[in-house]
Amino acid sequence: MRKIFFAILFALLSNLSFSQSEQALIENCIQNYIEGTSYNKPDSISKAFYSDANLFLSHKEKPLWIVPSSEYITWFQKGKKGEFNGRIGRIISIEYFNDIAIAKAEILIPEKKQEFMDMFLLKKIEGEWKIISKSASSKTSNKSGKRILFIVSNAHYYGNSTISTGNSFAEIVNAYDTFINSGYTVDFMSPKGGAIPLAYINTSDSLQKQYLYNEDFMYAIKHTVSPKEIDYKNYKAVHYIGGGSAMYEVPENLEIQRISMQVYEDNNGIISSVCHGTAGIVNLKTKNGKFLVEGKKISGYPDSFENQDGEYFKFFPFLIQKTIEERGGGFKFSKRNESYVEQDGRVVTGQNFQSSNGVALKIIELIEKSN
Repeated sequence: MRKIFFAILFALLSNLSFSQSEQALIENCIQNYIEGTSYNKPDSISKAFYSDANLFLSHKEKPLWIVPSSEYITWFQKGKKGEFNGRIGRIISIEYFNDIAIAKAEILIPEKKQEFMDMFLLKKIEGEWKIISKSASSKTSNKSGKRILFIVSNAHYYGNSTISTGNSFAEIVNAYDTFINSGYTVDFMSPKGGAIPLAYINTSDSLQKQYLYNEDFMYAIKHTVSPKEIDYKNYKAVHYIGGGSAMYEVPENLEIQRISMQVYEDNNGIISSVCHGTAGIVNLKTKNGKFLVEGKKISGYPDSFENQDGEYFKFFPFLIQKTIEERGGGFKFSKRNESYVEQDGRVVTGQNFQSSNGVALKIIELIEKSN
């Protein structure tokens, strides 16, 4: 029986590893395309495409413009190799079955106010994933290429209990929608990467319902990136999402702390949080060794609002308000269920999910002023 158990376990782990590796291989293929077309690298584009692949594009003088990949690659021989040409690309989604896959990538050209959506059909040929066809369409867009990093948690439970928790869906979508409508791009990072638990989902709320059924958005939630995949230089701000999950795994993660402070100090960027997301900033330290919150006005979910007789509360690793005050910060809050935002320099914090939109707007204001 024990041998059977371990055999089943090994098979499951092997399948999981296979799935992860196939996903990564497909991502690498598309990244070759993105890197090649953004930095005038024909060799990278060639790696991405099957030699006989075709592109099916739009043309004002014909219903369908079919371009062989070999011809398409020559378009990027004109620019200086390795020099950024203004195209900003990112993978939106990937779906695969055995040796075939479909994928989507967003390509922005902010200077031209253009947004392209590329659709790929891929196949694994002789052990390598290749794009065998691509179609694309474009539209006028306000997307600037400026990026905000949302920090979320993988914790499904309150500490080592069996009490379920998650990341606040309301906080995610309220801030996300504000940034997206203002032309920003949002990426999601969690300590372990991958899917995260969600809490406080209200499908009667029209905005939450809109995003819950948005496949591209939910793909990003399912495929959050880990700290090792993040280049801090890409971000104007980090934003810590709340919910009970925020109390665990994120605050003590040294890599997340490093990325946040690099955005803040090296990029002259913004650190922000909402509700229990403020737990993520209590351990942040500046290069001179001082706590980030020292001498600053900070908001978040106050200790007095917690149900201190509740079972979940026994598993809290620390109290947000108490810890901030111990580290020299001034904790500020308002009445329950009211939006409340504090800004102190380049640190922007909110009390609750109702504050998410206000925090996002303040971040945008600061970024635009700095430009």
